[in-house]
Amino acid sequence: MFHSEEKIVNWQQAAEKVAALQQEGKKVVFTNGCFDLVHLGHVDYLEKARNLGDFLVVGINTDKSVSDLKGPLRPVSSEKSRARVLAAMSFIDLVVMFGEPTPKELIEEIKPDILTKGNDYTIENIVGADFVMSRGGKVETLPLVEGYSTTNLVNRMSGQS
Repeated sequence: MFHSEEKIVNWQQAAEKVAALQQEGKKVVFTNGCFDLVHLGHVDYLEKARNLGDFLVVGINTDKSVSDLKGPLRPVSSEKSRARVLAAMSFIDLVVMFGEPTPKELIEEIKPDILTKGNDYTIENIVGADFVMSRGGKVETLPLVEGYSTTNLVNRMSGQS
C-alpha cells in the first residue's frame, strides 16, 4: 500500500537515505523551493530534475520562511499540505522541510550529487553550488515553462493581474 506521508522526512533521515543510495552508486538530485499552489511549471521542472539522476530530494520552505520571502499573505497552502502534495508525486522520492533563509545547511547535511534550480538562476547564484561542486557533484539549471508562477496565479486570483 502506498503512503505518501512516508516520503516526508527530517534532515537526518534524508541524509541517511542519501548516503545509503550513494553507497549503491546511485545519483541523488536535490532541488528546493516554496511550491505554494503547485502548477504545471512545478510539475514540469520537478520531472526534469528527477531525470537528472536516480533519486530526487525536494527541500521545501516552512510556512514562516515562505512568509519571510514572499510576504505576509503567503503561503497560500500550509507546509504540511505542500509537502503532502509533492510527496504524492511518483517522481519525487523524499520531501524535507527547512526553515532557514536558504537551503545551504540542508544541502551540506544531505550531500546530493546533483543540485538543480530553474534557469531563472545562474550557477553563481545557486545556494550550495560551491559545496556540491567541491565534492565532485554537478549543478544544473533547467528550463522553466513560460508564463507559470505562483505569484502570477495569486495575483490573478486576487484580481491584480
